[in-house]
Amino acid sequence: MDAPDGEPAATPNAQGVGDMPETFADEDGTLTRLHPNHRKHMRLEAGIAALVVCIAAFIANVILPIPPGVIVLPVILLAILLVWRMPHRRFSARGYSMDDNRLRAVRGIWFRSDTVVPFGRVQHIDVDRGPLERYFGLATITLHTAGTHNASVKLPGLAHDRALAIREEIRAHIKRETL
Repeated sequence: MDAPDGEPAATPNAQGVGDMPETFADEDGTLTRLHPNHRKHMRLEAGIAALVVCIAAFIANVILPIPPGVIVLPVILLAILLVWRMPHRRFSARGYSMDDNRLRAVRGIWFRSDTVVPFGRVQHIDVDRGPLERYFGLATITLHTAGTHNASVKLPGLAHDRALAIREEIRAHIKRETL
């Protein structure tokens, strides 16, 4: 069943508790989780990169005069760990909130980034969709602001409809501010 904002609701597991709640609390308030397909998207991207690295490790293992598996086995084990675990951790560490006059984007596992963009500073808004994002029904919204340091803020992993709705809400707010 879909939530009112068009994003799928968390499905109950055997204990009756949602797998991933749609919102979660951090020290500064409640954040909305990104679309669940974003985790799959990150896993696929990591898998493609890991495949390239594993092929290079296999070629290096064949060319170099070393015992079989010295390079390729550790690389494969590390790739499996990174493809399986890191997208889940990155997904769990990301979220956003939006109120009447600002968008807050939070991300990061080791180095946390908490960016607040007042709508009054937004110059233009992009909604981007790469081939993998289109496949998973996702989009990335980019807010471009005045200034040079952190002049653009990206929020990936939104359902395409939600990204368009956020863009329109921000545009409506900017239009009200200029009148």
